[in-house]
Amino acid sequence: MSANKRLIVIGGGAAGFFCAINAARINPRLKVLILEKSNKLLSKVSVSGGGRCNVTHACFDIVEMSRKYPRGGNFVKKTFHQFFTTDTVSWFEERGVTLKTETDGRMFPVSNSSQTIINCLLNEASKYNVEVLIKTEVISIKNENNLFKIDVASGGSMIADYVCIASGGTPKASMFDWLKNLGHSFEEPVPSLFTFNISKGDSGKVKDPITDLMGVSISNVTVKIIGTKLVQSGPLLITHWGFSGPAILKLSAWGARELAKTNYNFKILINWLADINEQELTERFQSIRFQIATQKIINKNPFGLPQRLWEYLLDITGVNKDSRWADLPSKEQNKLIKNLCSCEFSIKGKTTFKEEFVTAGGIKLNEIDHNTVMSKKIPNLFFAGEILDVDGVTGGFNFQHAWTSGFIAAKAIASS
Repeated sequence: MSANKRLIVIGGGAAGFFCAINAARINPRLKVLILEKSNKLLSKVSVSGGGRCNVTHACFDIVEMSRKYPRGGNFVKKTFHQFFTTDTVSWFEERGVTLKTETDGRMFPVSNSSQTIINCLLNEASKYNVEVLIKTEVISIKNENNLFKIDVASGGSMIADYVCIASGGTPKASMFDWLKNLGHSFEEPVPSLFTFNISKGDSGKVKDPITDLMGVSISNVTVKIIGTKLVQSGPLLITHWGFSGPAILKLSAWGARELAKTNYNFKILINWLADINEQELTERFQSIRFQIATQKIINKNPFGLPQRLWEYLLDITGVNKDSRWADLPSKEQNKLIKNLCSCEFSIKGKTTFKEEFVTAGGIKLNEIDHNTVMSKKIPNLFFAGEILDVDGVTGGFNFQHAWTSGFIAAKAIASS
């Protein structure tokens, strides 16, 4: 590669930075420039994991890991052979950033600060002379005579030998317009990783008193969307607007396209006991009641549920909370079993999960070579990160795809 070859990376997020710094490191003769349209670099890295940065996930089996991607699972199953979770951990460790694993598998820097990851990436950019321009919005890319002409909103234009587009996901299809003349097609973007809002009454106030339980979390529930095959288990958090937590976020990811079609108006069933169904609970109920027959129902909750949730379930069942377990009428017993195992809620609308929004959709994967993440239509045009039609559930999976695709692009560009 001659000294004047230039790579322009569009997007100053995780995938863009990882592509830029690795390309510059592998081939020091390459001139590398990052263009970021906002005034902030690595913004998702900053807010991820509540400001701690969920760098990756402690899963070291490629097939198992690829199952965490509602869209793009087969694609990452191939790309992970080039740069996987083990490589991510080593890459950061070699640069003085040690990662730790939490009980749910999420991996964070031991500092518990996303700034550690940001500083590491910025230091690498500085070390390898990667130039970074903020407030530089790209409005068009043209491919002419094996070179790319990039026009920016401020009026200028730049020439590059290689381009890596790592501009992230977008909530609106119109935001892909600046790429249309490159001849690529897109899967329509829809939101993923969102929380569920409980339906409001005619007065505009939230009807369901479960929102009075905001802040209550249950360690394992099963949530099913009525009329679909969509079902997920995991922790659930009750919020002042409805439901959040891993079970809900996973469901929103797997159901991203289906739920968009309902305009986020659907019904769910929550099994507060996760893996016990109504029939099994009915069979066990007599022995449960016999063991605690003389105790007050309100005081003795035999299922390990949070007390406030237990009282809510007794309220909606119509149980006299001062009665003893021995005196529970069969009608109320059956209703309580139903409310424990398939409690129904109407969902109307969604809320973005903090600032960690993710979109399903993007460049169609059959137009990308998984070995290099290069366009099959235009040589020396690469794509990395969420601009591709790949998205994972919550837990560090979207960042792992960013590191992997950014690294593959860097390696392909630096060695070409």
